[in-house]
Parts: sequence; C-alpha cells; structure tokens
Amino acid sequence: MLTLAGLLQDTSLELDLLVAGPDGALTREALWVHNTELPDPSPYLREGEIVLTNGLWLPDTTCSAFVEAVHSAGAAGIVFGLRTETPQTPDDLIQACEAHGLPLLQISVDVPFTAVTQAASATQADQRREALVDLVRRGDALAQAISHGAGASGVLAVLRREHDLPLAVVDRMARPLASAGTTLSPEQLRLAADGLTRHPPPLEIDLGGEHGKATVFLVGAVGDTDAALLCLKPVTELSRAEQDALDQAARFLSLEVAKQQAVQAIELRFASELLDMILSGAQRAAEVPDRLRAFGVDPYGELLVLATAFADSDATLPGLSETVGAFFLDRSLAVVVAGGSHDVVAVLQRPQQDTRDLADQLRQAISKRFPHQRAVIGLGEPAPTAHLLREPLVQARKACQVLRRRPGQSVATFNELGTHRVLLGLQDPETLRSFAAGVLQPLREYDRKRDAGLESTLRAFLQYDGQYAATAAALYIHVNTLRNRLAKIAELTGRDAVRTEDRVDLYLALEADELAQG
Repeated sequence: MLTLAGLLQDTSLELDLLVAGPDGALTREALWVHNTELPDPSPYLREGEIVLTNGLWLPDTTCSAFVEAVHSAGAAGIVFGLRTETPQTPDDLIQACEAHGLPLLQISVDVPFTAVTQAASATQADQRREALVDLVRRGDALAQAISHGAGASGVLAVLRREHDLPLAVVDRMARPLASAGTTLSPEQLRLAADGLTRHPPPLEIDLGGEHGKATVFLVGAVGDTDAALLCLKPVTELSRAEQDALDQAARFLSLEVAKQQAVQAIELRFASELLDMILSGAQRAAEVPDRLRAFGVDPYGELLVLATAFADSDATLPGLSETVGAFFLDRSLAVVVAGGSHDVVAVLQRPQQDTRDLADQLRQAISKRFPHQRAVIGLGEPAPTAHLLREPLVQARKACQVLRRRPGQSVATFNELGTHRVLLGLQDPETLRSFAAGVLQPLREYDRKRDAGLESTLRAFLQYDGQYAATAAALYIHVNTLRNRLAKIAELTGRDAVRTEDRVDLYLALEADELAQG
C-alpha cells in the first residue's frame, strides 16, 4: 500500500525525513499524492492524501497557516520540493509540522514531483495486482471448501489462513452456523439475529461485553438476508484487504445458505405432504408410516401432535417453523414440522416429559425469538399409532385456532377448551360480536338508563347453575327481587333464563362477547 515509509525506502526519489509525526503516521495508508501551490489547498484535498509542494505560496501566506490548512483537511503528510531558489526547507515549515504532528519530507532539487507520482502509481498498481491475485486464489480455496462439503466452517478456515480475525456466522434464527477464534453467548446470538431483521440491516452490531461492536457482512440466499458473517471488530479497525476478504467470503457463504434452504424446502414439502396424507384418512393411511420414518419418527409408538400460531394474527411469520424444529432437535427429539400460512404443526414421538410442560417450554422458546408476539399452542390427544393421527391433528389445529382469539390462555388441549368454546372460537370476531349484541344489547341499554344490574344478575344466575337462593345471596338481594330481574331479562331478550334452551342462548352470548372483546 502507498505510505510515506514506502516512499522513503525508494532511494531513487532522494527523500529525507524531517518530521516523523506521531507513531504510525509514516506507515498510515495514503490515498494518493496531491500537487498544490495554493496558499489554502484544504477545499481540494481529500483525507489521506500526500501533499507535494515547492512552497510557491510563501509570499502569500505563512508556513503555519499553510500547515494548519493541510492538517485540517486530514492529509497524510507533506513532501516539500527543494528548488534552486529554496535550497533548504524553511525552518518555519518544519516547526509548524512538528507543532501539528504532521509528517514532513523533503525531496532533492534533482528529482521532479512526477517521479513521486510514478512511484505512487506503481505501488498502487502492484497493490491492485496482488489484491486480484489474492481474490482469485482465495476464491479457488473457498469454492473448494464449499464443493467438498466443508460448509460455513470451511469458509472461515480459509479466511483465517490469511487474516487472524475473530469470526462467527449467525443466521436469522440466532443459530451459530460456524465460528473461529471466538464463541458467542446466547444473548449475543440474539442481538445478532435481531440486527438481521432491521431494514436495512446495520453495518455494525453492538454485542456488548468484551466483544463490543462487530462488523456485519450480510449473507443472502434466495429471499431476504438469511445470515451474517460477523467479524468481532469495528469496521474502523479493519484494513481494506480484510474487508474485501470478508465480503468475498460472505458471498460464498450465500451459496452454502442457498443449499441449506433448498434442503429445508424439500423437507418442508415432504412434511406438508405428510399432513395431507393424514387428513386424507384411509385413502392414504398406508403412506404415513414410511413418511414418518424418513424423519426418524417411529410410526408405531405413541405420537404427539401440536399446532402453534400467533394470537390475533391470521398468518405465521418467517422463522417460526425453524424455531419449532430447532426446539425439538435441541432435545434430541425426532420431529416432523410442517409450516403453513396459518399455523405450524409438529408431529413427534410422545416424550417422557409431561406434554404440557414441553408445550409451555416451546412457547417460551418462540417468545424469545418473537418477543412482540403472543404464541399459542394447541394439543391433540396422543395417537397410539400413525394410523390414528387424523383426529389428534384436527384437534390440535382447532384448539390452536380457538386460543388465537382467547386472551390469557396460551396452551390447551382440545378437550380442555370445551365443545361450546371450540365452536365459538372457530367463528370470526365480527360474527361473535353481532350474535352477542343481538342478545345482550337490550339488557345493556336498560342497565345504562336505570342502573338495574340485569347483566350482572344474569351472569350470577348462570354461574350458580340457576339456583335462586345462592344467586340472591351472592348479589345481596331478596329472592323476589331476583325473580323480578329475571322476568325483566326474559321480557327484554325474549329468552327465559329458567328454560334450558334459552339459558344456553344467554350463556353463549356472554361467552361470545368475551371472545369478541379478546
């Protein structure tokens, strides 16, 4: 790379060092050389340029003002060209450069500035040629690593041969795909994954702790950004060569991620076909055991089916299927995970762990990945064998559908929800709201005008199973008052709470109203 130290080593330039500047100033990479005789060249200087000057500006400004202007522009240093009229570098210029910590070199009268420009051009040409050779050689090594199945770890190994950098590859599910020279904690993995969900993703992610900021090199495949190559150093500490190598590696990692996505797409299609086989009943029942075996699930052991989704949402989110699958695989449980547009279904061997505890742990894992969503999980009754999976699958999905519209409850079996709750839960909120209003609105209007407490009376009467004495005692009213209120309820709604069929209507209206409000 172009540096003042490199130019000094070229004896043909006949350069002498007058002011070295602070440590590292001479080895700092220079952008280019800039020939100027302006008293104030700062508007035209780029940061990192080496200023070449013969001092023709001396009659128009002071050395101190000239150096101040060059320093403020961020120049890498000054090369002062001696002339017959100026056989030595002015002391004022040397003192000004020392005061500002700006490197100063002088060049012989016999050497023109064009020689410096040619030397700089040759240095940068060599640098570009070396970079191109490195790019091709590294590309060959990366392609070989990918083709031989070394995966993301093989890519990092190629990088580490050239650059001793702490590296990690993390996908949008906060899974560590590979690492070299570092290990990320679960919290740091989560921070990295959260960064990938931003639009646009950041150039750096603050991982906290001893690592601090990590530079992000995006790894994309068929769809959105799927992963990131993280270098656990801020971008300001990376050289151009290191950044180019990391960027090239990220592109090869995209090939690896695309390959993984293709495998996942095939697995997802096979899993979705399994659900179709199960729902087809006897027509395709013979195909189910073989499909389960392909995923490592024993078709003749007791099987568990669960369905998960997000509350108050008719659609799943990208990454939910992967989160569910990773949860079970981390526990060494063979599973078939089928992601649909409305829910994600998992079929697995019934584990020894309590089913409810397992489902609750899964819900917590999903909540960590999607902290702003409420996950719900519906469970079907265990199936003794693969041939009896149809009913548990239907139960799990219906239970999940009901839970999505029920506040407060996140995990339940089909049987726990109750038949009427399942039926109500399968209706859309507007239908429930319309049904509840048609029954309860007259009571609420009457209560609003007269503060008669008819709705609270109805709720209490149903809660105490139609027992007059218990209801009156709970409301602190006389039984005759209770009878009068029930008569008024019957008059307003057209439904007598004493009659079973009317009582069912009133009860369902209250339940539907609760579901619609939730």
